[in-house]
Amino acid sequence: MTKSFSELGLSEPLLKAVEKMGYEQATAIQRQAIPLLLEGTDVVGQSQTGSGKTAAFALPAIEHVDAALKKPQVLVLCPTRELAMQVAGEVAKLAQYKRGVRELPIYGGQSYERQLRGIRDGAQIIIGTPGRVMDHLQRHTLKLDHLKMVVLDEADRMLDMGFCEDIEQILSQAPAKRQTVFFSATLPAPIKRLIGSFSKNPTSVKVEKQEMVVPKIEQQYYEVDRRSKLDVLCRLIDVNDISYGIIFCATKLMVDDLTEALNARGYPADKLHGDISQNQRERVVERFRNRRIEFLVATDVAARGLDIDDVQVVFNFDLPHDGEDYVHRIGRTGRAGKTGRAITFVAGREIYRLQNIVRFTGAQIKRARVPTVEEVGRQRENQFFNHLRDTLEAGAYKRYDHLIDRLLEQQYSPTDIASALIDHINGGKGAPTKPTSTPAPIPEKKAPEHTPEKSTPQRPPEPSFQESKGPVSALSDNPKMTRLLFNVGRDHQVQAAQLSQIILVNAKIAREKIGDIFIRTKRSYVDIANKSAATVIKSLEGVPLGKRKLKVQISRE
Repeated sequence: MTKSFSELGLSEPLLKAVEKMGYEQATAIQRQAIPLLLEGTDVVGQSQTGSGKTAAFALPAIEHVDAALKKPQVLVLCPTRELAMQVAGEVAKLAQYKRGVRELPIYGGQSYERQLRGIRDGAQIIIGTPGRVMDHLQRHTLKLDHLKMVVLDEADRMLDMGFCEDIEQILSQAPAKRQTVFFSATLPAPIKRLIGSFSKNPTSVKVEKQEMVVPKIEQQYYEVDRRSKLDVLCRLIDVNDISYGIIFCATKLMVDDLTEALNARGYPADKLHGDISQNQRERVVERFRNRRIEFLVATDVAARGLDIDDVQVVFNFDLPHDGEDYVHRIGRTGRAGKTGRAITFVAGREIYRLQNIVRFTGAQIKRARVPTVEEVGRQRENQFFNHLRDTLEAGAYKRYDHLIDRLLEQQYSPTDIASALIDHINGGKGAPTKPTSTPAPIPEKKAPEHTPEKSTPQRPPEPSFQESKGPVSALSDNPKMTRLLFNVGRDHQVQAAQLSQIILVNAKIAREKIGDIFIRTKRSYVDIANKSAATVIKSLEGVPLGKRKLKVQISRE
C-alpha cells in the first residue's frame, strides 16, 4: 500500500519541503510512524538504516516545535558524529519552510564555543551524540526543561558503543511529560529495559530488512561532482555501448532537465513523472518498450509497476532516499534470470547515505573509476571497428565498385580511400576515436531498429553552441550550411540546446544537419545544412516557444 505525504497529516510548509527534496511516496516506516508521532504517541520503530526512518521522526518533530520558543524542544541522540551530521542536514532541509525552526548538531571533536553559540541563539532541535550531550548537561550549558520529544536513533548501536549509562542519565533529566521514540534495527534485552523504564505505552512499528532479490545485478557507484553528472553519464553510455536503460532522478524538474539535455546531445530519451497524464504515460512506455527511444528518465513513483524486460542498465542519476527505493529501482534490470547492471552516482556526503542503503539491503556495491576521455575514444574506435567488420562479414551493404575503381584509376591507394571515407562518416573531424583534451562531444546515437548491440556507435560531432554578445556574421562560414534567423534570444530565456531540440522534433532532420548556434539578446542564428533549410523554415514557422511564436527566415546581409 502506497501513500503520499499529503495523506499523513503534515502541514503545508513541511509538504512543500518534502516535495522540493523529491520525496513522492512515503516508505513503509514513514507511513506507520508519522501519524502516531503526530498524535504524540510513544513509538518503538524496528527498522534498518536506509529505510527512510530519519524523515519518519524528523517530520513530526519539526511539526511539534513552537518556532516562537527559542529553547531546545526536541533531542535526537545518535551513535556517531557522522550520523548526527547526516540527521541534522536532513532536518534542516525538511524544516526550510517552517520559519523560526533551527537545528543544531553537537558532537565530540567540534568546538564547544560554536555549539554554545547555537544553543544561545535558540536552536529548538538538538541532534547529538550521548557523550557530548552529557558534557553539556554537566556544564549546565544545555537545559531540557522545555523538551517535548526525545528520539534515540540506532539505539542498539549506541548501547554496543557503551552509551547505556549516558542515555539513562539523559532520559532521567528530560521532563516526564515528553514523547519518547526508539528506533533500532534489533531489540536486545537492554533496549527493552530502556523502553520499559522511559516510555509510556509505546506502539511498535516494524519494517523488515529489504534483502536483495536480484543477485545477478552488477552494482557500481561513481563519486561524481553534481555539475559533472551529465558528462559522466554520457561517457559511461558510450564506453559501455549502452542503448537501453532507465535513469532515475529525485525530482520532476530534474527529470525534465535531464531528458532535454540527453535529447540535445543525441541520445533519444523520454520522461515519466507525476505530472505526466495517464495517456501520455502509456505512449511513453510503449515507445520505450518498442525501443523507439533508448532511455527512460523517471522519478521513483512514475516507474513503479513498469513491466519492461531486457533493460541493460539502471542509472541512479540522483541517489535514492532509502533502501526500499534502491531495491525497487534496480529491480528493473536483471529480470527473468538475466544479468543486469545498476550504476549509482554519489556526490559529497551522500556517501553516508549510500552506506546506509548498503546496510539496509545487504547489497555489494563496488566503487568504480570514471572513464577518461581517451578511454571513451578507444572504445568508440573498437565499436566502430566491430560494426564495420560485422558489416563486411555479413555482406550486408550496397556495392560501389564503380566509384572505387574511378578513385583507384586516379592513383589513390585503397587505404587512403578507406581513411577518407571514415573521415567523411565522422563529419570531417578525423578518426572516430581521436581523443581530445576536453570532454568528448556526444553526437547523435540513433535508436536501434533490431538488436541494440548491432547499432552503429559512431556519432557526428556536436554543433558549437555559442551565446555571442558581439557581432555575428549574417552568412555561415561553411558553404554547405545556410544560416537561419530566429525571432527569439536570451531575453526570451532561450538556450541553444532548447533551440536544437525544437528543430529536431519539429523538422525531423538528422542531428548532423544542425551546425553552429548563436544566441543573441533578441534573436538567434542557426546553421542548417543547405538542403534542409527550407524544411526547417516551413516546419518551425508559428511553433510556440514560451509566450512567442517562432518566425524563421534565411539570414541575409
